[in-house]
Amino acid sequence: MVNEHALTVSLEEFGLSKYEAQAYVTLLSKGTISASELAYYSDLPRTKAYPILLKLENKKLAIVSKSRPIMCTAIAPEDAFDSIIHEQINKVNAMNTLVSKLKKASEESRKSRGSEEKRYFQLNANNVLSQLQTMIEGSKSSIQIAIDQWGLGLLSECKEQLLSVTRRNLDVKIIVPISLIGSESYRTIPDGVKIRASDVVQNCFIFDQTELLIVSEENGKGVNFSSTEILGNAQGKLFSNIWKSAIKTECLADMTKSEAQEICKLIRTVNENGLNHILNSVIVSKKIEPDMINLLEKNGINLKSKSLDDVIEMLDAAMQIMCSGHVNFDANTKNLTVESKLNSGHSLPWVSILEGYLQKKGYKTRMVFQNNSNRGEKTHIKISKN
Repeated sequence: MVNEHALTVSLEEFGLSKYEAQAYVTLLSKGTISASELAYYSDLPRTKAYPILLKLENKKLAIVSKSRPIMCTAIAPEDAFDSIIHEQINKVNAMNTLVSKLKKASEESRKSRGSEEKRYFQLNANNVLSQLQTMIEGSKSSIQIAIDQWGLGLLSECKEQLLSVTRRNLDVKIIVPISLIGSESYRTIPDGVKIRASDVVQNCFIFDQTELLIVSEENGKGVNFSSTEILGNAQGKLFSNIWKSAIKTECLADMTKSEAQEICKLIRTVNENGLNHILNSVIVSKKIEPDMINLLEKNGINLKSKSLDDVIEMLDAAMQIMCSGHVNFDANTKNLTVESKLNSGHSLPWVSILEGYLQKKGYKTRMVFQNNSNRGEKTHIKISKN
């Protein structure tokens, strides 16, 4: 059974206080109850029960009656968190809109007059590669690259230049589409270059935060902007924002493309739907036993057909990427350990997936959850055959 405390601290990531999270989870599991019952089941100070209920009501997470005794009911998770999910979607859309505006600005700047005209020049498709190689070699401190399939093919022909700058310890970061992880072009990028995966809608190369090369994926033509502090800073900030939320790929480097893609799909499914699925499971079953295996199957990920070793390898990679964590199995003691270097329930979805898989395979599970503010969180799973 997934630890209720871990679910509570995970809700704190959505902006709830500790007491608010405890109260909301209790309402989901108990249904309609009185304020005094809420204080009892949530282990809240009795004097704080009603103020906490009002806060949940203001956040549209609960319904509170005006009669005596005061009765309260949780609002369903899919309704309660819909606005938060849409807020994140709107942020991504806003970033894409900004990229489009920046590309349009770079095209319109060619029509300008005065000294600004000297700060850019156009490149035909035949000259883009040589210009890119020259700009990589000439970099002094950093290179930031966001590329699609076209751009990755272009960059794969710059291996020698990338090797040269990594020997000089330049900070080189590349964001590629998730669909290209493990591809032939992806594997040409040398060690020492940091790579992450996200949805990329442009081919933009930023050198030392001041020089930009933007390449069209439609015709291969490019525009080179030199000494553009404003545009360079804007693109640099956009890159940094995408980089923070992009998927780390170090532990996927030695995998096949299909293996790497499956893990990325697993991560995306859990990130987008995991918490909502867990909360829905609580309100439907009145128990914190979410069927994460069913959620994955609905999204085309079938773990039941895999061996325990394969599932552990997948979840270990996913946790390394998401929370610097690990999944370990001791064959002698039949103990599994799920460990996250981060707190606040980061390991919760992965523990739930592993427990669900074991139960589907006919194992009984017994879990112990540990949370240390300095060392992160750890869950021990003891398994035995039914």
